Amino acid sequence: MSVLAIIGYAVGGIVFLILLSGIRFIPNNRIGIIEKRFAGKGSVKSGLIALNGEAGYQPRILRGGLHYLMPIQYVVHTMPLVTISQGKVGYVFARDGKQLDPAQVLASNATVTDFQDVEGFLKNGGQRGPQRRILREGTYAFNLVQFIVITEERIYTLALSKEEGDTIRGMAEVIAQRGGFRPVVIKDTDDSIGVVTVHDGPSLAQGEIIAPVVGDDPDQAETYHNKFQDADNFLRAGGQRGRQLQVLVEGTYYVNRLFGTVEMIPKTVIEVGNVGVVVSYTGETGDDLSGKEYRHGELVNKGYRGVWSEPLLPGKYAFNTYAGKVISVPTTNIILKWIRTETGAHRYDENLTEVSLITKDAFEPSLPLSVVVHIDYQKAPLVIQRFGDIKKLVEQTLDPMVSAYFKNVGQMRTLIQLLQDRSAIQQQASSEMREKFAHYNLALEEVLIGTPSSPENDTQIETILMQLRSRQVAEEQVETYAQQEKAAVKERELKEAQSRAQMQTKLTEAELNINIQTDQGKAEYQRSLQQAQQIRALAEAEAEKISRIGIAQALATEEQVRAYGGPQFQVTQQVLTRFAEAIQTSGVDVVPRVVVSGGNNAEGGSSTSSNVMEGLLTMLLSERFGVMADESAKAPRSPEADALREQIRKDMEKKK
Repeated sequence: MSVLAIIGYAVGGIVFLILLSGIRFIPNNRIGIIEKRFAGKGSVKSGLIALNGEAGYQPRILRGGLHYLMPIQYVVHTMPLVTISQGKVGYVFARDGKQLDPAQVLASNATVTDFQDVEGFLKNGGQRGPQRRILREGTYAFNLVQFIVITEERIYTLALSKEEGDTIRGMAEVIAQRGGFRPVVIKDTDDSIGVVTVHDGPSLAQGEIIAPVVGDDPDQAETYHNKFQDADNFLRAGGQRGRQLQVLVEGTYYVNRLFGTVEMIPKTVIEVGNVGVVVSYTGETGDDLSGKEYRHGELVNKGYRGVWSEPLLPGKYAFNTYAGKVISVPTTNIILKWIRTETGAHRYDENLTEVSLITKDAFEPSLPLSVVVHIDYQKAPLVIQRFGDIKKLVEQTLDPMVSAYFKNVGQMRTLIQLLQDRSAIQQQASSEMREKFAHYNLALEEVLIGTPSSPENDTQIETILMQLRSRQVAEEQVETYAQQEKAAVKERELKEAQSRAQMQTKLTEAELNINIQTDQGKAEYQRSLQQAQQIRALAEAEAEKISRIGIAQALATEEQVRAYGGPQFQVTQQVLTRFAEAIQTSGVDVVPRVVVSGGNNAEGGSSTSSNVMEGLLTMLLSERFGVMADESAKAPRSPEADALREQIRKDMEKKK
């Protein structure tokens, strides 16, 4: 093999290797930035990106995969994809593009919205510098020569110079200080609002302190900036740099912190029992509603510069306190105390002291006062318009007026009169001062006067009061003695009346007892008469009964006697019957076991023997017993008995 062949092969191998080196592999999570070292058109005349095939950094990038580029002519810089984490934002800085206007701070993105299309960005008027549009969460394939992306985690860029790197790091620090890598989140529990200060756009006019509201109509898509989230629409709507009147309320807002910073302030809270009078520092000049004769400032409609005629009712308001202030005015009763040691919770009276008087008799007491006032909520704007705030009203108007009034009252009365006429003075003061308070749009409810006190190290008033108290005690003692005397007289009269009442009670009781006893006697008498009549009737009935029974028995006996053959036989028969029953009951022997005899004793005396049974039988059988019966039968009978016997016989015959 010839030398030429060897050389040819070597050259061919070298050429092949060179050509083979043109193959470039890009991982899927990275990009390739193309740098052209030489070209027939030469280098880029202006700018950084070669849009027309010149030598330099090319606008297009290489995505993941195999790519072939002419060796030696191209250099590929492998860079990571730009990643924005969830809930965070990224900021874009363009190295190449049109120059910013003198009034611009951030590059406009009105005509370019896609940072991944470098050629389109540059050809459509994209501007160099920090961009107004920010990046939301996601992954982006950016040409990191044209764009620098600043995130919370890192800075995505192809470093070109140390000075540029220092600038970008300084920008990242500013964004971090403003909390710009996270959206603005306002919770309803925070009771806060966000005040936005815009750092781009035309300046405010002379004399203005806050920018008006613009671009807040969702129906106007070209100018609706959606709470400063679209900077270009904000400026297109006529927005101005500076602190904005429009505020951010509850929600999440992706605001470019290089464009606008957000300051959190508390909501304006109007408590119950109060209204809020708005004093606006901004807005157009409106018509004065207070009238020609009332020249204490501008009273205007809502939205104009001045004091708003309509107060804010109790509640929470998203009021921008940089654009005005809200003065809380109590609508409940306000107690103002002219007392050095006492101050109300509202502290309107913290500088008030007792009113120094000079009485008619040259005493110099200090008079404590309390005045109860009320402000109609509809008149609250008039009060603020006239005095600025309630404390100024109290200290600059009410204090001199009330003090002067009571100084005049003190000069017309002595110290004792001032003490004794307190109630009358209160009523008179309430009546006379009510009109004066109404002149200032206040309603006077009541005036309360305390006890006058002497100045420090002065005991004259206390001495007078002690004398007055002693005099009053003496008068009270005299009155007490008089009342005690009257009470004693009344007590004596009372005791006499009580004695008479007791005696009258006893007399009444005695009379009642007499009447009761009389009634009881009469009742007993009547009962006795009734009992006597009853006894008499019972006796007569019993007598008649006994008579009738006796007569009936007699008649029966008479018939029995007649049936037995006469009374003697009847008596004998009854006696014998009873005698036999007695013997049977008593168990007496009919034949005696012992014979009792009478006669001579052992010496031969005579005796008569007798037996009881023998005696009874002898008597029954004797003629004398019959004679006695006959005599008894012949005894005369009473006429009543005969009449009764006759009646009984007639009754018996009727029954037959």
